[in-house]
Formats: sequence, structure tokens, C-alpha cells
Amino acid sequence: MSCDLLPTDAPGPHYQGDVFDVIDGCWDLMIAHPPCTDLAVSGAAWFKEKRMDGRQAASISFFMKLIKSDIPMIAIENPVCIMSSLYRKPDQIIQPYMFGHTETKATCLWLKGLPALKPTDDVKIKTMALPEKERMRLHYLPPSANRWKERSKTFQGIADAMADQWGGSSQMRLIA
Repeated sequence: MSCDLLPTDAPGPHYQGDVFDVIDGCWDLMIAHPPCTDLAVSGAAWFKEKRMDGRQAASISFFMKLIKSDIPMIAIENPVCIMSSLYRKPDQIIQPYMFGHTETKATCLWLKGLPALKPTDDVKIKTMALPEKERMRLHYLPPSANRWKERSKTFQGIADAMADQWGGSSQMRLIA
């Protein structure tokens, strides 16, 4: 089941609302993708403003509440962010090229009760041979109303590896 404040674009069961309405006490596995806007080091230029108005504290609190959930297996996915110093270093940093996508986007995984994700189709050599603007496509997206949404999507190869390696089936998913 997926869960988000926004409607889903993908088929399957989806709860539109607060993740904490549905997670406690009934799941074995949670793969969470909390918003990174106020945490990612790529937005460090705006940290002072985000600290002052409380957005960063709220995002930190949300992340910590997820990791402390009463679920035996948890993966929290975020880009390189301040949680590496405020909480702890991630258990793993993965790249899309480790899972068949010819792109780069460092993605941190904080794991509880789960093993590190094993690469399924490493295309690093092919990826690094591409022009920078192609392999770093998401970084170079022009400003638009949906830029944030495109940049926050999980690559299908990574999602499939998570489902297969952690859930035992590509049909078993809880994404917050």
C-alpha cells in the first residue's frame, strides 16, 4: 500500500492522508520517502530561513517519528541530507546506475532490520561515459511547477530491488 498526502499516480491500494493514521502496529515493512525539501544539502542556501520558520524542525521530527515507528523492518530513503549528522550516517548510499538506470543521484538509506540493498544491474561504466547533463538529468531539469515531483520519483529499478529483496514480492509495498 502506498500512502501520501497527495493522490497517487500509480495503480494499486493507496491511502491519501497522514501516514501515522495507518502505520502503527499493523505492518512488517515500511519503505519511507519523507519529503527532503527542508533536509537535503542541495538546499543549504535556504536552511537559515527554514530553521527560522520551523520547516526544518518539522521535517526532522517527521523523519525521526518514521524511523522510531513500531515496525520491525524500515528503510528511509532521502538524498544526502542533514540527517547524516543530526541522526546518524546512512547505512547505505545507492545510485540509480546500480539498478540499470544510466543516471546518477546519490540516495541514502537508513535501515532498521533490513540488509543493505544489493545492486541488480550495475551500468556505472556506461553511465559515466555519458555527457554530464545526461547522466545528471534530474539535477539539470529546468524550473517548472512539477520539477520537485520529477526529482523526487524513485527509479523503477531501485523500487523493484527493494520489493524483491526486502518484501519478497514486487507486489508488497508500503511507501510513505
